[in-house]
Amino acid sequence: MKYLLLPLLAAALASCAPSTPEARISANPSSYWKLSDSHQELVRQGRIENGMPPEAVELAWGRPSRRYDGQDGKTKTSRWDYAGSKAVYSTRYYGGYGYGPYGRYGRYGPRYAYGLGPEVDFVPYRRASVWFRNDRVTKWERSR
Repeated sequence: MKYLLLPLLAAALASCAPSTPEARISANPSSYWKLSDSHQELVRQGRIENGMPPEAVELAWGRPSRRYDGQDGKTKTSRWDYAGSKAVYSTRYYGGYGYGPYGRYGRYGPRYAYGLGPEVDFVPYRRASVWFRNDRVTKWERSR
């Protein structure tokens, strides 16, 4: 059992680690060395520019949350979206009336439960998008 638990724990902790351009480059060195010198420098800085191939964008920004493929005339197009989440805090009122066991001896009768408590929801949003035409970046946008 302990031989199974250790790899599972290591995989769980590795998935929580933040991904950086350096980590992605060390995981895919062959993709990195195929890039031009200017694109290699941008990837190291975590930046992208028009004309970059998809491999460079993936090294710089990571894997997208969603990929959309399309076509414009005879030209292959695609869009990559990167998702993020924002914490939204609110105070919630809850309460109600019910019938069931209560008290020390489990007697049945009416019971009331009311309260006021904080609540945190994580709302997804589109953090960035990259547009490709014939496997080259044509435009991109990123939220600040």
